[in-house]
Amino acid sequence: MRIIAGKLKGRRIIAPKKLPVRPTTDRSKEALFNILNNRLEWDSISALDLFAGTGNISYELGSRGVNEITSIDQNQHCIFFITKTSEILELPIFPIKSAVNDFLQRPTRAYDFIFADPPYSFTLEELISIVDQVILYQWISDIGILVIEHDKHLSMETHPHWEETRTYGSNRFSFFRKKSRP
Repeated sequence: MRIIAGKLKGRRIIAPKKLPVRPTTDRSKEALFNILNNRLEWDSISALDLFAGTGNISYELGSRGVNEITSIDQNQHCIFFITKTSEILELPIFPIKSAVNDFLQRPTRAYDFIFADPPYSFTLEELISIVDQVILYQWISDIGILVIEHDKHLSMETHPHWEETRTYGSNRFSFFRKKSRP
């Protein structure tokens, strides 16, 4: 994996093969961040990376100037790798070892950007549960964006907070925003 833009642009990061992950491809990540560049001011937001895995998205956020990044993963080896790599790269990433559902039920604050890359084996109901928890427990700020990466065969477009979906190869990015009730 490589960092696409920012102060660490072009930097390659090699994760141990033993990590139980499926990192977002460089091509998909580049497309996602091209969309987000027009919606977020990197140096003035906070970010939450759910199912962080290798930390791929967190490193990209840090390289682009996000000063407050929280990375959540339940695998201790992933957390160790993110901790070590963020120290080497001098990025402001705070890794937390936790199952995402457990973490989301203990709200502490709102974030401006939340990225979730759960396993592709997650059902539509499990994906919707993530969105519902983020909204219900007020993890997302009023200006915030939630992006969920998921299999291209699942559609989340009926969710009331859904905004749009983009498909790249075998994966999709579904975008959500907190909407006020009518």
